[in-house]
Amino acid sequence: MMLPMAEFQNYTINFGPQHPSAHGVLRLVLEMDGEVIQDADPHIGLLHRGTEKLAENKPYNQSIGYMDRLDYISMMCSEHGYVLAIEKLLGVQPPVRAQYIRVMFDEITRILNHLFWLATHALDIGAMTLFLYCFREREDLIDCYEAVSGSRMHATYYRPGGVYRDLPDRMPRHQSSGQRSEKDIERLNAARQGSLLDFLEDFTERFPANVDEYETLLTDNRIWKQRTVNIGVVSPERAKQLGFTGPILRGSGVAWDLRKKQPYEVYADLDFDIPVGVNGDCYDRYLVRIEELRQSNRIVRQCIDWLRANPGPVMSDDHKFAPPTRLEMKEDMESLIHHFKLFTEGYCVPPGEAYAAVEHPQGEFGVYIISDGANKPYRAKIRSPGFAHIAGMKEMVVGHMLADVVAVIGTLDFVFGDIDR
Repeated sequence: MMLPMAEFQNYTINFGPQHPSAHGVLRLVLEMDGEVIQDADPHIGLLHRGTEKLAENKPYNQSIGYMDRLDYISMMCSEHGYVLAIEKLLGVQPPVRAQYIRVMFDEITRILNHLFWLATHALDIGAMTLFLYCFREREDLIDCYEAVSGSRMHATYYRPGGVYRDLPDRMPRHQSSGQRSEKDIERLNAARQGSLLDFLEDFTERFPANVDEYETLLTDNRIWKQRTVNIGVVSPERAKQLGFTGPILRGSGVAWDLRKKQPYEVYADLDFDIPVGVNGDCYDRYLVRIEELRQSNRIVRQCIDWLRANPGPVMSDDHKFAPPTRLEMKEDMESLIHHFKLFTEGYCVPPGEAYAAVEHPQGEFGVYIISDGANKPYRAKIRSPGFAHIAGMKEMVVGHMLADVVAVIGTLDFVFGDIDR
């Protein structure tokens, strides 16, 4: 006897890439039994950039900008891993001031990433106000990116041997325009009368109150908790087996953070805590990232205090891989030759291999480079955090409802440039 069609409830549906919560690139093929997910198959390959192959065909110093474009929300952290790997091969140690500047901008980048995650995750689930609040704070930090590098996103600020240049003594100010009233311009420029460090100090003083605002809207909000508590639960053992790192691993109760466990730059000299979750669900991962916003703010404040008290060089003085100053280049023939050679051929790196990893806002970002002695890598392999996380997508959504897929995508916080590299 044939069953009437109404008895069949199984569907195969495409979740994305057109879905607003798939953020334009993720294609998730879902096997549904009514509203319940039976299977999930993430398809990647819609944003293939070939970054590793491009890096193998460019001199080392011309590939740094590609790293910015991997995770285009956490730009300088991605640069950091690549630059550390090159420095390991070269045997170069950047000046201490450069290390503090790098750490400060790593933490600024972590705040930028977590604000973007919170804004979009909340918007996906239905909380709209957060989007406006988070982007208000992001604007200030993106202005800091622009002040040091000239670019609001793709900075290429970290260089082997240090950073591109020292922090500016004058923070750029908003100019009068027909778009804003003079009163608005005055308010926006109130904290911009001094240096970049003065501007950042003002930011660190007011930011904890902003985080309190976010928590007031979400942390005890019953709709938020209904959408995130006990959704996408990952046990600590399973999180380790799947290769999870960063806030997702810490949300499952594993206190693993490279800044503490394998300190690099000057993290060992700074005072901060590692937040850890208990249940391993979307809600715990939210709480971990909220606390990371506070801890990053704390680290930035410590870096500001140290940088004020300790002027000094921010770049190695070896002109084989660090450019001479503009003044030297225009007055000294030897410097002009160094400059020309550096920006056309780059520098040859001794044969060998190196792996360097940083605690990226989304987890462990590692770069493995093999050098054959040429001016470009023989092989560059990037270990991006999001790739391992999207591999765990299936386990996290099976058994949940279709609407919960949105919460799980949000809590994983992946960027596809980073995954499909």
